[in-house]
Amino acid sequence: MVEHEVTSWLDRVVVLISRVAMCLTGVIVCIMFYEVLMRYIFEKPTLWVNEMSLWLAGMVYLLAGLYVMQQRGHIRIFILYDVCPRWVQRIFDCISTFLICAFAFALVYGGYGEAWQKLMRWETFGTAWDPPIPATMKPLILVATVLIAIQSVANLIADWNREPPAHDPADDI
Repeated sequence: MVEHEVTSWLDRVVVLISRVAMCLTGVIVCIMFYEVLMRYIFEKPTLWVNEMSLWLAGMVYLLAGLYVMQQRGHIRIFILYDVCPRWVQRIFDCISTFLICAFAFALVYGGYGEAWQKLMRWETFGTAWDPPIPATMKPLILVATVLIAIQSVANLIADWNREPPAHDPADDI
């Protein structure tokens, strides 16, 4: 895969966060391997591996959206987008950026109180290992969504005077 060029400080931050998230996938594999060894070789299963892998996978999932936005890999209906003149494409870009920002605003507006309460109570998962998954994931959802919205605005600004890449429908076959 060829990555989109890094053009701003925000792109650098997003790529750094994305690299950390990519490493978390390797951590998940390692701890799952540890669990398999402990459970089937030593017959001493762990309490924490399943919940830790869920926790880390949730973080990876949230941060992957930020990387996809920075890479301009989000969903776009190219069959319509590519046949339109550049001024119409800019309108499409403005509408999609507005909708992303409106969604981010609505999510933060509606979810801030609950996320803050979970963080302040340090709410835990309620299992034997009892990690603070709700206390960390709820705020991370809001932070990741705001970062995605900021990245979408940065993409709109950076790509305003660029010619969009052409897409060949044969590539999708």
